[in-house]
Amino acid sequence: MGEHKHDRHEAHRQLVTRLRAQAADAARLISGLDEDAASRRIVSGKWSLKELLCHLWRSQQIFAGRVAAMREQENPQVAPWDPENDSGFADLTARTAVEAVTAFLADRERFAAVLESLAPADWHRPGRHPEFPLYDVHFQIEYMAFHEAHHLYQMYQRRSMISRIPHA
Repeated sequence: MGEHKHDRHEAHRQLVTRLRAQAADAARLISGLDEDAASRRIVSGKWSLKELLCHLWRSQQIFAGRVAAMREQENPQVAPWDPENDSGFADLTARTAVEAVTAFLADRERFAAVLESLAPADWHRPGRHPEFPLYDVHFQIEYMAFHEAHHLYQMYQRRSMISRIPHA
């Protein structure tokens, strides 16, 4: 069966809903912890809960910039991102966990509102990424959702090593 334009627009709405839910999950998984617990590396050599949250926040900033470029330019070149050497990440982790969660959630809501304002055709504005031959706004947002899901699972694991996980 063929896909209808309405079906694609529904898929876009579902992605925005998913991003909002995932942001709420990230906040829930770090909630109620003091700064020491949120910042402690529970698994040796792996990010803390706060660092994982800040990685999600920084990823969102990068991905929002890519979406803006694809909306404003014709088929822009999109550079790969190297999170390991990103000074912006260090700037975010310098904040307290409470500040990071609050700012992440506010940024997420602003980004979700931008995505909701896109016309269906805007979701398919292309960009050129060296690692992905079929790259557009929709691809970037779906990639973001799957990327976050991976890190939310890591947050879930780490939180379970500290204390009970707060209910949704």
